[in-house]
Amino acid sequence: MARERRDKGDTSTYDQVELKDFVVKIRRCAAVVKGGRRFSFNALVVVGDGNGRVAYGYGKANEVQPAVEKAYKEGEAKVRRSQPYALRGTTIPHRVIGRYGASMVIMIPAGPGTGVKAGPGVREVLQACGITDILTKAHGSTNPINLVKATLNGLEQLRTKEQVAALRGVPL
Repeated sequence: MARERRDKGDTSTYDQVELKDFVVKIRRCAAVVKGGRRFSFNALVVVGDGNGRVAYGYGKANEVQPAVEKAYKEGEAKVRRSQPYALRGTTIPHRVIGRYGASMVIMIPAGPGTGVKAGPGVREVLQACGITDILTKAHGSTNPINLVKATLNGLEQLRTKEQVAALRGVPL
């Protein structure tokens, strides 16, 4: 079915959604060779649709721009096949703790007008997801890759009232 759609040139409704991308970190790596140092670059990019879907991409290249493009393409592919996270308006439905490696991110829902109170890495993920009111605190490692993954882990744990009621088999 997907092949038929692709061959006919039809595009699904999700293909027309404008994606937001944020460059979280660009790192330079040096390899010492006979003639001196050879530099390469790593880019961490967060991509989201602003409506509950978000993913990250990580690209490496000898120049900055190709590294960012590779990371964006990887993030875009992940966003297209991901499920939207459970949000409640402009915030999250409940307090959640995301963990990855030595990083831990605590996310707390906030009232309208609060804004995104978060550090680098966490802020980009939440903005790309479409969350505009939230309080966060990062503990442990502040490695940007680990913070992004910990934030995504926390977002995966979110459940709405309806989802919890269905899981428990209890009517609301």
